[in-house]
Amino acid sequence: MDRELVGKRPSFRPTRKGANFFRILFWLGMILIVLWLLLSLRSGQMISPLQPTPTPTRMAESYFLEAKAYFDAGKLDDPSNEVAGSTAPAINDAIDAYQAALERDPNNFQAWAELARIQVYSSNMLPNDTVRFTRLDEALNSATKAVELAPDDSTVRAVRAFALDWYAYNPLVPKEQTVELLNEAEREASRAIQLDPDNPLGLAFYAEILADQQKWLQAEKYASQAVQLDPNSMDAHRVYGYVLETLSQYKAAIEQYQRAAEIAPNQTFLYVRIGVNFREGIKNPDRALEYFERAARINSQLGVQNPLPYIEIARTYTQMGQFFIASRNAERALSLDNLNAHTYGQLGIIFRRARNYEGAMPLLQCAVRGCTADENEMGKTDVQGLPLSSLTVAYYYVEYGTNLAFLSRPNENYCPEALPILQQVRQAFPDDTSLMEIVQDSEGICRRLQGGSSPGEPSPAPELDVTPTPTPSM
Repeated sequence: MDRELVGKRPSFRPTRKGANFFRILFWLGMILIVLWLLLSLRSGQMISPLQPTPTPTRMAESYFLEAKAYFDAGKLDDPSNEVAGSTAPAINDAIDAYQAALERDPNNFQAWAELARIQVYSSNMLPNDTVRFTRLDEALNSATKAVELAPDDSTVRAVRAFALDWYAYNPLVPKEQTVELLNEAEREASRAIQLDPDNPLGLAFYAEILADQQKWLQAEKYASQAVQLDPNSMDAHRVYGYVLETLSQYKAAIEQYQRAAEIAPNQTFLYVRIGVNFREGIKNPDRALEYFERAARINSQLGVQNPLPYIEIARTYTQMGQFFIASRNAERALSLDNLNAHTYGQLGIIFRRARNYEGAMPLLQCAVRGCTADENEMGKTDVQGLPLSSLTVAYYYVEYGTNLAFLSRPNENYCPEALPILQQVRQAFPDDTSLMEIVQDSEGICRRLQGGSSPGEPSPAPELDVTPTPTPSM
């Protein structure tokens, strides 16, 4: 039977769906994205996430820990801050580590405060007043930044007071500014204690400022409280030692400095203060030399070019009458810093004590008047003379004037140069009995010479004890 076929035509293959327009657009888009990524990687506009970074990324906290480790090791400031073959500064000391941390976390007020504290202490490791002044200025800027970030933090205020105090006593700061800076430091320390009456750092630095203002009883009270609140604080024991030293309680001061040195055994300025107290207070030069030599040895191990331990060794041997070894150590100090006029003054005084008056002349000239490289046979460099701004410098002036007077003869008269120098000391320190006695004796030599009578071979004018009084804020 014939049957008519109707409907779709029969198919003997699987039925295919027609192309989807949106699917085509999707795949075209993906192809374009892949092509863009490949071109970006090739041109350097984009870095592969699988490619290692040139330097590993560090957290700021790791730098803080590294800075503390450097401080404990005594490496506050290492002058070799470059890595061979690298343009980036190396992190070789505590200051470097804090600065690296602050690059990553610039608003960390605690890091700014700790950087300032370390910058202040590191100024003790520097060779002369000029570089110390620069470092203390940096410390004050760091402390001020910390206060701007956290004005109500007690420790931040205390550290700024500390920086102001040490900055005030740098010899390059004018006298009139010193009083103003000390008053500002006292206000900062008072604010620190108001914010936290039990902050040992605030109490310690307040005590240090009070001692520098000659408010010794108050200073002793606050320093004692600081030690009681934190017996493991180097700062508290150091300040208590300093306060006791200003009160002439040398044995107790030594004990506090020794405790501070036990806590921070690589801070060499502590050993210098212990040595000075043994020499000047206890009158035990052998123990003093022990601590000065320890400071010099640690500085040498750390690569610190600080002449102070060698100057103190030279002073000690001079007092002991051992002038040869004293001069050797003074020359060593000069080799570490041939621009420091104080070192020339100390070496000149040592030569005078050894009765080498001709050898003392050019050295004392460098300290008082300054000298050129041609005149400076020992240092071989220009040296700027010291203004008559402190009792320590007055020693150099008197010794220079006395040396000029003593070496004067009718045919080689240095009195026209000596008398104006002695007159400067008379005008600056008229109430200092020891200085005035030396000035009068030296002027007498010149009067006799100018009066026509030869002094012959007069005995040298009495010599001063040239060891300076304890330096504030040490």
